[in-house]
Amino acid sequence: MSDSTYDIVIIGSGPGGYVAAIRAGQIGLRTAIVEFSALGGVCLNVGCIPTKALLHSADLLEEVKGGKRFGVLTSDVSFDLGTAMKHKATVIKQSVEGVAFLMKKNKVDVYNGRGDIAGRGAVRVQLNEGGEQTLQTRHIIVATGGRPRDLPGIAFDRERILSSTDMLNLSETPTSLLVVGAGAIGIEFASMFHAFGAEVTVIEALPRIVPNEDEEVSAELAKAFQRRGIKTMAGATLKSAVHSETGVTVEVADSSGKTHQLEFERMLLGIGIQPNTLGIGLEEAGVKLNPRGFVEVDSMMRTAAEGVYAIGDCCTTTPWLAHKASAEGILAVEHIAGHNVQPIDYGRIAACTYCTPEIASVGLTEAQAKEQGYNVKVGKFPFSANGKARVLGQSRVGFIKIIADTQYDEILGVHMIGPHVTEMISEGGLALSHEATGESMLQTIHAHPTLYEAIGEAAHALVHGAAIHI
Repeated sequence: MSDSTYDIVIIGSGPGGYVAAIRAGQIGLRTAIVEFSALGGVCLNVGCIPTKALLHSADLLEEVKGGKRFGVLTSDVSFDLGTAMKHKATVIKQSVEGVAFLMKKNKVDVYNGRGDIAGRGAVRVQLNEGGEQTLQTRHIIVATGGRPRDLPGIAFDRERILSSTDMLNLSETPTSLLVVGAGAIGIEFASMFHAFGAEVTVIEALPRIVPNEDEEVSAELAKAFQRRGIKTMAGATLKSAVHSETGVTVEVADSSGKTHQLEFERMLLGIGIQPNTLGIGLEEAGVKLNPRGFVEVDSMMRTAAEGVYAIGDCCTTTPWLAHKASAEGILAVEHIAGHNVQPIDYGRIAACTYCTPEIASVGLTEAQAKEQGYNVKVGKFPFSANGKARVLGQSRVGFIKIIADTQYDEILGVHMIGPHVTEMISEGGLALSHEATGESMLQTIHAHPTLYEAIGEAAHALVHGAAIHI
């Protein structure tokens, strides 16, 4: 091979692209990755990692303010967004440097520039430092991700009408914030900036907030937000938004159709993403896009163009999750290498929302299980009866909910809302991937005192109709 000929060239270095590159290097495939901006993509730079850094600041602030009941006496507790942003920047820098180290360790060549497909087996790179280079390759993996989506007639102005990326660069906490969209993005920023001191209102067009979660989880979060002082309006539609030098005036129709005119200092559009797929030669190469611009792929992540794969947020497969993109990257590389691989079961991928209280889920909701024809049984256990939650002072809200098929006792879904549940959901994922039953989860003895023993209690309720400690 010449110096610019590869087994795989990956366009995009987010958690799909860089993980694919690592796996390719481990297998021994000659690999290059093309990245226009910083290594790590959205997740490490303007997504998962920086938002969780700021959410930790929010959690710590609220814990310190509530320290009196634990005997921790403080006075004049204040918050400095600038310092929190510096911590966020440090975390990003360390994460990006970590990816760069892994590229070097696995002998992956990194090209800093904008890549596009320039014919079969060719990726053209417009180098950031100037000039152009064409890489020859046997296979191409498109991992270009997505970017925040605005609304028709309501575009980001970067000052008053903001994207999630803009929110991560604010220099001060707004006095009032409207969050449009109550999925993971909107809910996390709403929770975060309320803790920072903003007056927050959330509107969601669908009938309930966090609409992809189990209905009982949505209801519990709505109650928790109301208790915290975060206003939520489900079934509401944003009709218009006019920004000025001092704020945003919006017209919102509530669930009954009544129109309200509201004013806020800033507004976040957190309604999802649009794929970065245009202008990079995909359609010219024979790659099919759906009407929204997402790449169509098969179960092995192959596109309609021979030798071209696509992974992550630029694909039609859902959900938009970093860990899903990483799994797809590994799948694509191992398929290219001729390994015996199995398609990803997207119904068994855990989802996490890092608001207060946290939300985590995997598998079918109760409603979905019934719609699919299962006769279901449910086991629930509240954190109000969990000793560790009481120790943490976080027993006021939340529960574990396990859904199973009545006939075979097979676990169909696990849903959690409460303290640190994003660290606990993997047990639910393991249960689904190993086709566990309620009985087998019940027979797993959970350590005491822990938060996760609530899973065992929910399993006991599932199998026997009642938990032990309630």
